[in-house]
Order: sequence, then C-alpha cells, then structure tokens
Amino acid sequence: MLLGYARISTTDQNASMQVEALVEAGVDRKRIFIDEMSGAKAARERPEMKRLLDYARPGDRTLVWRIDRLGRSLVDVVNTVNEILEKGIELQSIMDGVDPSTAQGRLQLHLFATLAEFERELINERVRAGVMAAKARGVQFGKPAPKPESVERKVRVLRQLLSENNTMREAAEAVGWSRATAYRYLKQFGPDVEPKKGEVVHGRGRSQYATRSKLPARK
Repeated sequence: MLLGYARISTTDQNASMQVEALVEAGVDRKRIFIDEMSGAKAARERPEMKRLLDYARPGDRTLVWRIDRLGRSLVDVVNTVNEILEKGIELQSIMDGVDPSTAQGRLQLHLFATLAEFERELINERVRAGVMAAKARGVQFGKPAPKPESVERKVRVLRQLLSENNTMREAAEAVGWSRATAYRYLKQFGPDVEPKKGEVVHGRGRSQYATRSKLPARK
C-alpha cells in the first residue's frame, strides 16, 4: 500500500504542492498524512507522523515530497528513516529520488539532510548578523523599558492599595502588573507596607512553589 507524508511549518503555508506530487506518484489522498508544525519537533511528537507510523504495515511504501519533510535536523531525519525501515516499511523521496533501502540511497539521505541542515544554519547566521547590524545602528528590539516616573507612580498606588488591606494579587492587577512584577518593584523601591498576611514575597528567580503547604499525612 502506498502512503504519503507531508509537512508544513505553519498553518499559513499550504501543503497542496506536496499533496499533488504525492497524488501524481500514485498515493490516495485519503492516505496522505499532513502535519502543520515545525520540523524541530521529533517525528514521534508530530500527531500525523505518529498516526502514519501506527497505521503503516510491513510491506507498505511511504512517499515524501522531499527528504527534509521528515525533520529539520540530520539526527531526526535519520532516526525517523530508521524507525520507518525497522517496521518493514519502504520509504522514498519523490524530488530527491532517495531510496534509503539501498546503500546508495542511505548515502544520498545523509548528504541531502546534511546540506539542508547547513542551509538552515546559514540562514540563521544571516539573521543573527542582520540583528547585530541593526543593534549597532541603534535599532531597539523587544518591548521598551517602562519610564521610571511611570513605575514610581504605580508603586505609590500599589502601596496605597496594600495599606487598604487589598491582597498583592488585587493590587498588582489594579496597576496592570503581575504579582511577580509588583514584588520586584516593591523590592527595588521599598514596600513601606507589608503584604497581607498569608502572602509570601518571592525573590527574583525563586520558584513560586518554594512555600507549598504541608502535604497531608498518607494513610
């Protein structure tokens, strides 16, 4: 039985080109498994790849449009290929003409996967270089830091709300902060008002679960 597998990175992309190539190669549309997620995820973490591996039987042949549709890293591509072949399922890449069941095909597989990974690394390097160049020109990335006067004003409001016996969560929500942000700025500017009884101030980087209540005794 012929099966097909296609993968696109986001829902904004369209798998029609891959699907049409698989159909032209003889795969029934109903037996084409399409994942809409990044290839950075291991094959077994992709729902449609998992369905394909569970559905396929020894002797079936799985077709992909191109070998890099199986994964974004050489390791994941090779692991996925090995898992498919170990199940007695044949695998073939339409565009690359790779047949991993042969020694020549396995060599081609490694070459194509390595080149694809190298190409992605080059793209990432160009992006990083572009970001560094933009920063050198003074371009700011990310959310701008809040103005000091705005922070101080919110801290004063926060202190007032706490003095009126509001909880830290209520006070933080009132000024548009999370509790962690409120605690951080109170630590920076000084709380003046102790948090309501029962609430614990967590220092930066400390786990919110550090003060869990005592577990009930086991029977």
